[in-house]
Amino acid sequence: MRRWLPALALVGITTMLLAGCGPARGADGDLTDDWPQLRVPKPFTPATDTCLPRITSIVQASTYETVDCARSHLAEAIHVGTFTGAAARAGARPGPGSTALRAARSECDQRAREVLGGDWHTARLTLTLSLPSGSAWTGGARWFRCDLSETGSIDNTRPVNRVGSLRGALIGDTPLTHGCFDPKLIGDNLNYMAPVLCTEPHRAEFVGVYEERDMSWGEFTRTGEQAHRRCMTLIAAYAAVPNNSDMPYRAGSIYYPPSQREWEEGDRGVRCFLWSDDRKLTRSMRGAGPEGLPAI
Repeated sequence: MRRWLPALALVGITTMLLAGCGPARGADGDLTDDWPQLRVPKPFTPATDTCLPRITSIVQASTYETVDCARSHLAEAIHVGTFTGAAARAGARPGPGSTALRAARSECDQRAREVLGGDWHTARLTLTLSLPSGSAWTGGARWFRCDLSETGSIDNTRPVNRVGSLRGALIGDTPLTHGCFDPKLIGDNLNYMAPVLCTEPHRAEFVGVYEERDMSWGEFTRTGEQAHRRCMTLIAAYAAVPNNSDMPYRAGSIYYPPSQREWEEGDRGVRCFLWSDDRKLTRSMRGAGPEGLPAI
């Protein structure tokens, strides 16, 4: 019977200088009633639909910088949203686990899917939520920014430099999308997933993502059994085999949850992989059926 593996504001100051020896022709002698009304200063708000040379969870006007997406960059700002209601009236920024931060993350997730043309969890991508500094929040800033980045691999989620926008990046065939892998183990522990072509010998294949909405991070990490069962359901559907008592003899599972920080922000997308621990595969198991993925 196969096992399962977890893979664990800047406000400017305007100075006005008035000088003169006497009233100009046509002046009424009252200097104050002709001054234009000064506009109310607005807190700094970052731009959307632009690319960024660096990634930070706190964006400050003093270090803010954008680059053309045709040049090398680490992230792409795809959306700037606004906190409203009780969150906007609060004296401090929303923190991890808060309803407001989860709502912002959900908005970012939806916008990312629209920009990409698919679910970013299915590819070498990561979604970062950026907020204003504490002083900017005190000064009235109520925005949040959604940043998309390309990553090196399923194991290394650190953003890598890329050239070109990610808009439409998941439409059609793309090298960003997770495919087949040859997992490397140390004992019974997964070390890393080496990506390979599905026509090359391999033991794992990405099958999909499920949303884990009913557990806290602590509950999720205490047991992997539920994640394994949910992934096995996805594997059965992906391979077109019955999800019955024979499933443990057909395949096992590998799953990748979000990080604790991402989980507490509201990202609950768990990535699932089919795992063949007793034989090498040389084709994709998509739609393979009972003959292609036999119970042995």
